[in-house]
Amino acid sequence: MINTAEGVAVAAPDFVTVGEGADGRRIAVRARQGDAQEGAPGLFWLSGFNSDMAGTKAVALDAWAAEHGRACVRFDYSGHGESGGRFVDGTIGRWSEEALAVFDRFCKGPQVAVGSSMGGWIALLVARELKRRGTPLAGLVLIAPAPDFTEELMWKDFPDDVKREIETNGVWMRPSDYGDPYPITRGLIEDGRKHLLLGGSIDVGCPVRILQGAQDPDVPWRHAFRLTECLPSDDVVLTMVQDGDHRLSRPQDIARLLATVGEF
Repeated sequence: MINTAEGVAVAAPDFVTVGEGADGRRIAVRARQGDAQEGAPGLFWLSGFNSDMAGTKAVALDAWAAEHGRACVRFDYSGHGESGGRFVDGTIGRWSEEALAVFDRFCKGPQVAVGSSMGGWIALLVARELKRRGTPLAGLVLIAPAPDFTEELMWKDFPDDVKREIETNGVWMRPSDYGDPYPITRGLIEDGRKHLLLGGSIDVGCPVRILQGAQDPDVPWRHAFRLTECLPSDDVVLTMVQDGDHRLSRPQDIARLLATVGEF
């Protein structure tokens, strides 16, 4: 058991090792078993960049799953939260590999992937791979999804001096409105180019629900519209929250998220 700052005892997470040898990363997972008699899809949570499975939305989703007898799997990418590894070593490829490893190990039966921000990008990559395998998801719920953000929302907007620092030194410390500055590495940018999705059709093979804040300063609402144009499924619904920000973590935002998940 782990004691939190509030003195509440919380069970220690499970761990799965992803990668081999020196590249092995110890990934923390919290998996809630569902009521098999219910038959409703399990939930697979994917956090955003520099976020973790203890965030407001992830915890609310897990609590909702417990209340409704639904399975729910959360995990931390390497360099995040309770997982091992260094954040500075992280890339979209590594984090997607970890997401698939956790999914294969802990998710049984039909699943709905719920991805926030960068987690939306990784959820799309996971969904595409599962469709390729012939075992598509039951649904996707994406919150301010940020596919291709390393290129479209970072690199293309960086001033020349920041690009030079990344190219020359391999890293730039980006200021954050949410906490301490965090590293943007050349490896993150270059690896991101191997996983871009917005240049063509993204065949995920399942219904998609997108929640997007119109006042989001990090992932503009136009980015969500661009994503919808790449999804060939007829069952794609974009909900615009007119006064919503990037996090969409207010009580009314959480209620909207849970209602959307409840559609599946």
